[in-house]
Amino acid sequence: MVDTLRVGIVQMSSQDDVAKNLARAVELVARAAGEGAKVVVLPENFAFMGTEEGKRGIAEKLDGGGPIVTALAEAATRSGVHVVAGGMPERSGDADRPFNTCAVVAPDGSIAGRYRKVHLFDVEVGDGQKYRESASTSPGTEPVVLPIGGFKVGLSVCYDIRFPELYRKLADLGAELIVVPAAFTLATGKDHWHVLLRARAIESQAYVAAAGQWGVHPHDRRTYGKSLVADPWGDVIVQCTDGEGIAVATVDRRRLDSVRANLPSLRHRRL
Repeated sequence: MVDTLRVGIVQMSSQDDVAKNLARAVELVARAAGEGAKVVVLPENFAFMGTEEGKRGIAEKLDGGGPIVTALAEAATRSGVHVVAGGMPERSGDADRPFNTCAVVAPDGSIAGRYRKVHLFDVEVGDGQKYRESASTSPGTEPVVLPIGGFKVGLSVCYDIRFPELYRKLADLGAELIVVPAAFTLATGKDHWHVLLRARAIESQAYVAAAGQWGVHPHDRRTYGKSLVADPWGDVIVQCTDGEGIAVATVDRRRLDSVRANLPSLRHRRL
């Protein structure tokens, strides 16, 4: 059994130029791999942070060989890593409402798994912006846990973090590491980002790796950044500074087993 896994998180400031965003993503994946990462997590909307119409226009099938999937395969094979590709628009049965999909690409360039974002962001956060993700996105329905690098990895996306029942289900499915690609708003991030991520790590007794967008995007959309990895005790063990960049942390099974053995809350559940 594998005892450790090096996990990289990528923080981006994606704009509405798909080619430039993808080139930057490939570069940052390679940087994380250069620091020993075997799994690299990209943020939500890594390929495109523009209008909903634009998002529909770039939606792809994961097996269709489009530019986004091609770039992800290049990043994974060139660096020899699993790439967890944040939220990207995947074509659905409704041409106007693609899925917001977290795709996992294996080191050989194949699609190892996918999770379609379940909880869609329909809110007014007090920064002058209104978000109606459900108007342009089809929701997923199923939680996903899959093996990556010898660990069981649960997939989620951004707004999902506010719904602990999803993470309880991921824990029930055996998740030891949970990824949270995100484009968390500045207004909510400054108050809730760290609290929510640490809470999900503590209650799931799992590592949480959250890769976020940072900065100013088209139409004055602002995101919080502070991409981080938290351990099963809720300690933040690595965090990105402001701006684009990467951070790499070690997921350690001995730490995971120790927390679960000494404070066996997952076994003590009554409801």
